[in-house]
Amino acid sequence: MAKANRQLASEILKLIGGKENVSTATNCMTRLRVQLKDDSKAEIESLKATEGVLGVVEAETLQIIVGPGKAKKIADILVEEFGVTKESNVTEDWQENKESVKKGRKQSKLKTALETIASIFIPMIPAIIAAGIFNGFAGLIGTMIGEGTIPDTQAWNLTQTVFALIGHSFLGYFAIFTGINSAKRFGATEALGGMIGAMSIAPQIDQISQMVGLYNQEVPLESILTTGKGGIIGVIFGVYILSIVEKRVRKVVPDVLDLIATPLLTLLILAVLFVFIVMPVSGFISDVLVDALNVLIASENQVISVISGYVLAAVFLPMVLLGLHHGLIPIYAIQLESMGGVSLFPVLAMAGAGQVGAAIAIYIKANKVKNTRMKQIIAGALPAGILGIGEPLIYGVTLPLGKPFITAGLGAGFGGAYVMATNVLASAWGPSGLVAIPLMQDLSSIINFIIGIFVSYVGGFIVTQLFIKESDVADV
Repeated sequence: MAKANRQLASEILKLIGGKENVSTATNCMTRLRVQLKDDSKAEIESLKATEGVLGVVEAETLQIIVGPGKAKKIADILVEEFGVTKESNVTEDWQENKESVKKGRKQSKLKTALETIASIFIPMIPAIIAAGIFNGFAGLIGTMIGEGTIPDTQAWNLTQTVFALIGHSFLGYFAIFTGINSAKRFGATEALGGMIGAMSIAPQIDQISQMVGLYNQEVPLESILTTGKGGIIGVIFGVYILSIVEKRVRKVVPDVLDLIATPLLTLLILAVLFVFIVMPVSGFISDVLVDALNVLIASENQVISVISGYVLAAVFLPMVLLGLHHGLIPIYAIQLESMGGVSLFPVLAMAGAGQVGAAIAIYIKANKVKNTRMKQIIAGALPAGILGIGEPLIYGVTLPLGKPFITAGLGAGFGGAYVMATNVLASAWGPSGLVAIPLMQDLSSIINFIIGIFVSYVGGFIVTQLFIKESDVADV
C-alpha cells in the first residue's frame, strides 16, 4: 500500500508540473490541496484519468480527490519524500510573490472567503470529530444512567467524566484554536491569535460589561457584551485586525524593542478594539444568524421544518461540488454555542445517504446492461459513501452520469425532512453517514439519525429508479 501511495504521489506531482510548480501541498479528509505557481502547467485531464484519483476540483487551490486516509498519506509523501512545502511562506522571489498575489485577485470575493474559512477550519476537523464523538458518548452514558439502562456505578461515572474531559478539551476552547489558525492564515503571530480567542471566552468580559453598562442582568445572553459574544465570527474578525495592527506596530518599533514592545502594544490596542467593537458587532451578526436559523431549522411549525429540511438536504451536494460547504462551519459553531447542539449538520448529512441509494439503483441498471466498469466503480466507492465520504460517489458515479447527481439530492431530501422534523441534534460535525452516529447528542437523536439515513437510502434509490433509464448507464 505504501509503495502504491508513493507511485500515485509521484504521478500526481509529475502531472501538476513537478515540485518546482508547487507552492504548498496539504490535505483535508479526502482531498490533496495543492497551491500551484502556474496553473497552465497542470495536465488536468490526465490527472482526472489517473488511477487512484477520484476527481479534480479546479479552484484557487487545486483539489485532487483521492479518498479518506490516502489524502493525508500522499500529502505527507509529497512533503517528506519529494520536498514539497507544506505551509504557506512568503518567498524571497518578489516576482513569484507578485504572481501569487495577482492569482489571488482573480478569485471572486466569495471564493476567497471560502478558501480562508477552509484554511482555518480544515486542520481542526480531526479534533472536531474526535471531540464530538467523545462528547456524544459522554451524553449517551449520562442518559442511560439516568434512565436506569446501565447501573449508576463509579466505573460508568468515571468513564463518562473521562469522555467529557476529552471532548471538552477541544470544543470547550474552540475559540482559542480558531484564533491560532486564523493568525496562521492572516500572517499574525499564532500565540497572539490564540490570546484573542481566549479573551472572547474569558469571565472578565462579563465584569467589564457590567462596569460599562452593557450587561443585561435579567437576560445575560441578550447583553450587548458578554463572555462568548460573537463566537468564532468575532475571533476571526479580531485576529484579522490583529494581523494588520501587529504589522503596523512592528514597522515603527525599533528592532531592539520588537520582542517586548510589539506584542505588548498590539494586544493593548486589540483588547480595546476587540472587546468594545468587534465582540458587540459580531455578536449582533451572530444573533441575526441565530434568529434566521431559528426560523429555518428550529421552527415550531412542523410544515416549515419539513420543507426546510428537504430543501437543505437536496441542495447540499451541489454545495459540496462548488466547495461552498466550508462556509457552513461558522454556522455549525454558532449553533453549538447558542443552542448547545448542531441541528444543521445532521440534515445536510442526508445528502451522502441519498447518493448511496442512487448508486445502488445505478449498480442494478449497470448490471442489467452489463456495464462492468460502472459496477466496479460503484463497488469501490460505495463503502466510503456508506461511511460518510461522498466524494468518490460524486466524482466517480453520480456527477459523470449527470441526472443521478440530481436524483440523489431529491431522494436525500426525504431523509433531511425526517431528521429536521424529529429535532436531531449533534454534538459536533464531521463526515456524514454511519460514522456520524456517535456525533449525535442523545439516544433519541441517534435513533432518528439512523432512520433518516435509511429514509435517504430508499429515497435516493426510488427517485433514481424512476428517472434514470438503463440506456443512461449503458455507455459510460
